[in-house]
Amino acid sequence: MGWVFSPRSPSRPLPEPLDIAARGHPRSWPVTVGLLGAGWVAVTAVVVAWGWLLTEHLEGSLGAVDDDLTRWIAGQRTATLTALAEVAAYPGGTVVGAWVLLIVGLAVSALRRTWLPVLFAVVVEAGLLGIYFVATYADPRQRPPVRILDPGLVPDHSFPSGHTGTATAVFLVAAYLAWTYARPAHRWVMVLAVLPIACATARLYQGAHHLTDVLTSLVAASVWITLVARLVLSRDRSPA
Repeated sequence: MGWVFSPRSPSRPLPEPLDIAARGHPRSWPVTVGLLGAGWVAVTAVVVAWGWLLTEHLEGSLGAVDDDLTRWIAGQRTATLTALAEVAAYPGGTVVGAWVLLIVGLAVSALRRTWLPVLFAVVVEAGLLGIYFVATYADPRQRPPVRILDPGLVPDHSFPSGHTGTATAVFLVAAYLAWTYARPAHRWVMVLAVLPIACATARLYQGAHHLTDVLTSLVAASVWITLVARLVLSRDRSPA
């Protein structure tokens, strides 16, 4: 008598992507797009409101602490640290980060034969750019009162830190894609957590941003990317 295995036989388990949200019938795309838009507006509104508090009401208190910290950091500069800061800040560049996100998204989409990974990467980057541009123009803030080592920066676009947001995206997009599509590789991807931390530290060292600027970007980018992961990557479901 021959043996017959069903596609879901315990003897031949099928690989399944890791759940990000509860399994079930995926919501429609119009609903998903609406939730993404509402989430982006909410995150942007919180960032703008926080920036308004920083620039209008906390500049003399928290802002003074920011300035003192950047002065102290500037006092620690050496030729070696300056060179290291340039390297650490590089992954946070808008063009560099955008290309990395696109390539990673395309690679995972090709390997898994689904367009959701590249869509995830594109929506993340577009949303972060939107948050950055709205916040910088809504809440103009002067750069720290030290010599800035990154020439050509707009003087009153200190808030928030675009470099930090982009570096955070490089790490979290890779982490979420690994967590969803290549679970065993996730622990190796976690080493990329050093990127946003190193980039934020480098931008402080270079005098490009205050501590509150880089922390705002770390938090806002993390919230936005997690929201997009839940709404986009959770659509890639295996049957329960």
